[in-house]
Amino acid sequence: MLNEVYSEQKEGASRAIDALRREFGTLRSGKVSISILDNIQVDYYGTMTPLNQVATILAVDAITISIAPWEKSMLKPIESAISGANIGVNPNNDGESVKLYFPPMTVEQRQESAKKAKAMGEKAKVAIRNIRKDANDKVKKFEKDKEITEDESKKAQDEVQKITDSFVDKIDGLVKEKESELLKV
Repeated sequence: MLNEVYSEQKEGASRAIDALRREFGTLRSGKVSISILDNIQVDYYGTMTPLNQVATILAVDAITISIAPWEKSMLKPIESAISGANIGVNPNNDGESVKLYFPPMTVEQRQESAKKAKAMGEKAKVAIRNIRKDANDKVKKFEKDKEITEDESKKAQDEVQKITDSFVDKIDGLVKEKESELLKV
């Protein structure tokens, strides 16, 4: 029963770390990544649809992303969705596709991205701590219901804390890694 609590805590914490990695993908680093467009929705015949479901998206080189819609009529909606998303570049429509040209990042932009990475890491740590609280609440309930002794409860809470610490360390490592990637010119 305690092992169940530990495995649930590890699963939840792993999901929080996966979410952090996905969030990191939306940050701009030295070379462009198509994941910067992950959160953009396009009006597809009245339905808001993710951009990658109406077009082929390619990173042509380190500073260019090409978006080729599957239907020509989608060029304008894609262009306006990107403009509205405020990702730091203006879309260029050449009649066939929409191209995004990202200028090289300035030192200030890199530092700003590093700050965002740190904030994302803090958000993930809060999620991990909430998972810890849920796990500790379950352990305390077991103790209250006399399913485990007070000593077992203390040991279980120590184990929950160890699991939390290991995941917080992982987050710190990921944030440090991402910051060095972002600040490297």
